[in-house]
Amino acid sequence: MRNKFLAVFYTIFTAISLFAQNPSFTPETLWELKRLGGGIVCPEEKNILYTLTKFNVNEDVVQTSVIVQQIQTGDHREIGTPATPIKNPKWYANDKLSFVQKTAATTQLFSYDLNTGEKESFGGFSSRNVVDYKWSPRRNYIVTLESVQLPIKNREQYKEFNNANFKIYDDLMYRHWDAWDEGERNQLFVYRLVDGKIQGTPIAVQKNESYHGVMPPFSGLSDVTFSPDEEWLIYATKKMEGIEFATSTNSDLYAFHIMNQTTTNYTTDYKGYDTHPAFDEKGERLAWLSMKRDGFESDKNDIIIRDMKTFQDINLTSDIDLTVSHFIWSKDGKKIYFLAVKEGTYQIFEWDFKKSNLTQLTEGIHNYNSIDLAGKSIIAQRQSMLVPTDLYQVDLKDGQAKQITNVNADLLKDLPKPVVEKRWITTSDNKKMLTWVIYPPNFRESQKYPALLYCQGGPQSAVSQFFSYRWNFRLMASQGYVIIAPNRRGLPGFGQEWNDAISQDWGGQPMRDYLAAVDEVKKEKFIDGERIGAVGASYGGYSVYQLAGIHQGRFKSFISHCGLFNMTSWYGTTEELFFANWELGGPYWRESNRRSYEEFSPHKLVSNWDTPILVIHGGKDFRVPESQGFEAFQAARIKGIKSRLLYFPEENHWVLNAQNAMVWQHEFFKWLKETL
Repeated sequence: MRNKFLAVFYTIFTAISLFAQNPSFTPETLWELKRLGGGIVCPEEKNILYTLTKFNVNEDVVQTSVIVQQIQTGDHREIGTPATPIKNPKWYANDKLSFVQKTAATTQLFSYDLNTGEKESFGGFSSRNVVDYKWSPRRNYIVTLESVQLPIKNREQYKEFNNANFKIYDDLMYRHWDAWDEGERNQLFVYRLVDGKIQGTPIAVQKNESYHGVMPPFSGLSDVTFSPDEEWLIYATKKMEGIEFATSTNSDLYAFHIMNQTTTNYTTDYKGYDTHPAFDEKGERLAWLSMKRDGFESDKNDIIIRDMKTFQDINLTSDIDLTVSHFIWSKDGKKIYFLAVKEGTYQIFEWDFKKSNLTQLTEGIHNYNSIDLAGKSIIAQRQSMLVPTDLYQVDLKDGQAKQITNVNADLLKDLPKPVVEKRWITTSDNKKMLTWVIYPPNFRESQKYPALLYCQGGPQSAVSQFFSYRWNFRLMASQGYVIIAPNRRGLPGFGQEWNDAISQDWGGQPMRDYLAAVDEVKKEKFIDGERIGAVGASYGGYSVYQLAGIHQGRFKSFISHCGLFNMTSWYGTTEELFFANWELGGPYWRESNRRSYEEFSPHKLVSNWDTPILVIHGGKDFRVPESQGFEAFQAARIKGIKSRLLYFPEENHWVLNAQNAMVWQHEFFKWLKETL
């Protein structure tokens, strides 16, 4: 009992001492924040549907509330209760929601009347393993994404050995991101409704197929759409298996005729990712996002428009040096609105078909992350490095934004904010590079501050105005650090040439970009040049390992999360090989790829390591397997370098459990306090 008391006291004392210097914004504050999701406008365009997720870290409990809010008045109310929660809410009609409830045998679908509070059953789906569902435009059909268990090859012959624990595979993609292939597939089914009731056996969209209905593991029903006349279901997936799936990004759009139950490939001539199909209101044109190059997951994302009468396609954004992340049609089909990253922020753009003209509707130091139409405005999620997600109403005429939710106002109102500065820094090859510099709250130029170089992952993932619940710049700056976050070579938002430049040059110009940013910012009198650290995850973790071998005394501390350390062993254990093939040039045994595996593999530079390093890794990370972290930690210890391994056996490439995340944050800042 005494030992337990001492352990609790030590934990509390450590937390207090660690953040006593600046208690304004701590890991505890970060995980108290409510997380807003959704922002979907009802058919009549007067209400918004969104969710709020809260974490109780101490009890390890997550609670999600469903909120309906009037756009004009701001009046809102919670639908359902913690005892009877509403799951998978969707708009069914102007004043009605639909939602699901699962029983031991099936998944039931209900309607909820916002005016009366009454619920009514649509009936049950044939399976309880419904992942998600989507209504057809006229509400005559529902498409579901359901988990289907296929027979597991190579196991049937050993049924008598009940206690044997084994896996046998004959091909690649035996595991993906954080899951082994156990024969589970998410497939599509279409249910018909008559008089508001689900009828009979569903139609299997992928009849006798073993493929996923949408691309695993992150795609969902946003990659599935009905035609307005409800004759067709268009879905995006990659109908490949084994090594072909592992080495290609050539997904396609498939058109499934609901009555005839026939399937047509709509994009046989398109070789990269094809995703997010959407019809205009009349069904005369189909739009989707398309990448040109097979194998390049971060290629330019263009909007393709198909005339459904002539089947002629046009690339709407081919001459626009932006990569599109999401789009929607205007109600009359005369315009398309889309999101794209430009110079470190995600903004809303408008394409006018009549004028053949592109307009950037919004600007500012923030990201827009979602868009949905509401009359003459757009309802959009917005966030920044300093403020978590809220909903805004953006006027379509002038782009002016009005905040319509403020879900964390009470928690944040009295907390001082850091300051975010946008700088353009000259690189070693005389290019201009946008670098975000984040200053601590109550910053004083007369004071000396330690600094952290933030190395972005991806590698083609923008250093934009994201609000992260792990790599949170407000949290880092609030502990007294100046954050240097460069948009180094290989990031979108600065033209496709800048984005493409990192491939097969991982340890080259991007590293020089990082060093140029550090060397420039450290000239400031308020930077303590003897107290600079480098931190990052994934490719950012690779960057930390690589910088550890070439930094020439610039850094005093390193933190690498899920970083790539030994490029040869990584190629032999990662799963989506199209990524490795594109970024490194292909396998390590080819002489043409020698540079990627020799000059640009951090393990080749360990002889130069001399700086303290914290290594963090997840046991279920199959993209960058745990052995990468173990190799790096072991090398550091053998060299006698101050080092630490933080290992999460049940986490994947990210840290998703709230209590694990709290340990992550405390160890992160504890390490910096020890070494900086």
